[in-house]
Formats: sequence, structure tokens, C-alpha cells
Amino acid sequence: MLKFAIKNLLSRSLRSFLCLMGLTIAIAGMVGLFSIAGGLEETVSQTFGKISGIVAMQPGAPIPLFSRIPRTWGAEIKEVPGVAIVNPEIWSRVNLIEGKPVISPPRFLFGTDLPTRLELKHGIYREAIYEGRFLDLEDRGTLNTVISRQIAEQHHKQIGDQIEVNGQTMDIVGLYESGSILLDVAIILDIDVVREITRFDSDSVSCFYIEQSGDVPNDKLVQDIKDQFRGRELASWQPASLALASSSDTNLLKDFMSAIDETLKGNSTDEYSTDKKGENNISKPTVADFKTAKTESETSESGLEVRSASDWGERLDTFTADLDIFLGLMTGIGVLIAMLSIINTMLMSVMERVVDFGILKANGWSNWDVMLLITAESSLLGVLGGVLGGILGLIAIAVVNWKFASQVHLYASPGLLLFGVFFSTLLGVLGGLYPAIWTTRMTPIDAIRRG
Repeated sequence: MLKFAIKNLLSRSLRSFLCLMGLTIAIAGMVGLFSIAGGLEETVSQTFGKISGIVAMQPGAPIPLFSRIPRTWGAEIKEVPGVAIVNPEIWSRVNLIEGKPVISPPRFLFGTDLPTRLELKHGIYREAIYEGRFLDLEDRGTLNTVISRQIAEQHHKQIGDQIEVNGQTMDIVGLYESGSILLDVAIILDIDVVREITRFDSDSVSCFYIEQSGDVPNDKLVQDIKDQFRGRELASWQPASLALASSSDTNLLKDFMSAIDETLKGNSTDEYSTDKKGENNISKPTVADFKTAKTESETSESGLEVRSASDWGERLDTFTADLDIFLGLMTGIGVLIAMLSIINTMLMSVMERVVDFGILKANGWSNWDVMLLITAESSLLGVLGGVLGGILGLIAIAVVNWKFASQVHLYASPGLLLFGVFFSTLLGVLGGLYPAIWTTRMTPIDAIRRG
């Protein structure tokens, strides 16, 4: 039966080939699209697998770049049982490198408090140094920097060279490579230097990186830190446009208009502007913006959002679930076209061989035998389409990862590839089912007459 099915497909090679290519491309597209979510999951898993500590930042902020919290809160966090080291951090977007605008991939100035950074048992960037050295106490107040290998190769820099970032000339003393595109984006400096370059508010930081002592379970420590700041809630982060549109507070509007007035006078800068030197002049809130909650309903919320690696993973699972729905809808279009192609191919093949099927049935073939033959042909197309589609998808993924290594990372798991083959086979079976049923409804004499 299998040999008979293969001969039938080869006897109409061009039609079978076109049907096979349609199915192959559909499966390759499915593998490629779902590899986006797979690559995201792998990247984040790989990234946060390197982070053993926890991060405290402004409630609602998606990442530390958008977070602003009082600098003095670090001392209070240090007093929470189970906290070993509290490292203040400042994150800011890089606008210019070597006089050229930075758009994609993004780069960030990362200012870290060096004394506490060097006390960490597990320093992500320090452990990822592959050439030169990490910053030490003598680098405080200087423009000595450690940059990622990606940034160095992109701008043809090495140890001892200088790199111009946002109009500031910095000396490269070390290169690091963590292997994660989420981490290999930083230009690391002393926190006070970044504060001066970006005009970051002197009483604020972006976040605190907290290393545990190990005496308290991680979940309990996270809750204890939140409880420490319960009742001193910061306004939850939200995009500036949304915050303005949803605010009905007259005083807030006056403050906003006052800020605009100061900007026009030159006392401040626009939220997303750069000066002539290319410095990042993102306007920062002052301590006055960190308002203490005064109503009973607000005191139930904590003033800090504290996240561990598992928290980031849960947020990613929610995001990728939504992404999978979107990718599934996109894939469905190609799959539908492929299935129609199989049905069309098999139906035309059956109609051309209707006399053959009539003779076979007249010679003792049952309806089941005829249905099995047609289904075998369509199943073979499905299996070959799944295998070739998986191979084509892997090749496309390898090319994208090689060409855009610093921007994206796609990953097709073995489970995804096996699903592609199974799904393609199922499409083949379903695609041949209608022509097979249509054939079995004819008697041998009707089939011969039709022919």
C-alpha cells in the first residue's frame, strides 16, 4: 500500500511538489513565529538564572530604567533581617555613541555604587569579565568604564581605547560578556558619574539590588521588605502621557505647567531631549514627588515593588501566553492555505484516477482500502512537509541569530519541531479525508462511467 501511494505521488510529481512546498513553507513559518516566544523564554530564563539577588524599585515600573525611588530607603532595606548587601543603581538610556544616534539595539548607562558592588558575592558583570578588569574603588569619580563585548565590537574598541558616550569621553578598562542579550547592553560607571552625566536627581536612585544573607527564605524576605515600606507608597509608574490624561488634580496640573515653564527658561530639559553634547537629559522627579499615602485605602500598598528571579519569570509567562495567541492566529493563515492546497491536490488526483479506483473496487478492493490509499498519499505529503518545514525553519532561525546576534535570539525547542511534524501529518490526513470519502461513495460502475 505504501509503495503504491509513493508511485501515485511520483506519477504527478509537479503537482505533488507544489503541494509539498506549500505545506513546507507553512510549517517553517509556524516554527519561525513560535521561536520568537521560545527565544524570549530562553533568554529571560538564562538571564535571571544568573541573578541570585532581588531588585527593589518603583511600583508599576516595567524595568529599573523607568523607576525612581528615594536614595535614603537603601539604609532601611539594609536593616531588614536577611538582607546582606544593598547596592544602589542608576539606569539611563544612551542616546549617542561616537557621535552616532543609538536606536537599536538599545544601550544603557549603568551607574553602580562601587563599595557595595564589590562586596557582592555574586556580581553578574564582575564575573563576566573576559578581558581587562572590573571597576574598583579607585575608579570612583572617574570616567573609567566597563563595556560589553557587543558594544566593543560594534564600535571597534578594545582595552585602553576611549569611547565617546553622550558627549563624554570614557576610558575602557574592562570588557564583559554574559551571554545574554538582555545583560550585554550596559556601559558601567561609578554611580555618581552617571548621576552627573544624566543630571539624575541627587536624592533618587533607579533601584536597589539586594543580596540575601541566606538566613531568611527568599519569599519571606521579599514580603518583609514590602512590609517595611507599607504606608509610604510612591505613585505607581505609568507613561507620562497616560498620567497626564488621567489626572484631575489641579495642583498636579499646576506643577506640570510650572515644569514646562522652567524648561522654556532653560532650568530644565525636555523629557526625551539631548543637549549639544548628546547628554541624556531625561527629567527626573525630586523627593517632593515621593508623596506619603495619607488615606487608609492607600496604606495597604507597599511603597516598593520587590522582585526576585521567579517573579520576573511569572511575568514573562503571562506575556508569552498572550504572544502565543497572537502567533497562533498568524500561523493559522498559512496553515489554512496549506490545508486547502492539500485538499485541492488530492481531489484533483482522485478525479483523474476515478476509473482506476472503479477497476480496483471491481477487483475486490473495499471502500476502506481505497480510503486508506488516498489517506496514505496525503499523509506522506504531511510528514515530508513537516520534516522539510522544520529543517527550513531551523536554517532561517540560525541565519537570523547570526545576522542579528545583538538584537534578537530565536529558539525552536525539540518539542516545537516534533509538534510541527505531528501537526503537518495531521493536516495531511485531514486534507486527504474529503477526497477519500467522496471516492468511496461511488460504485465501481459509476466510477467507470464517470471516467
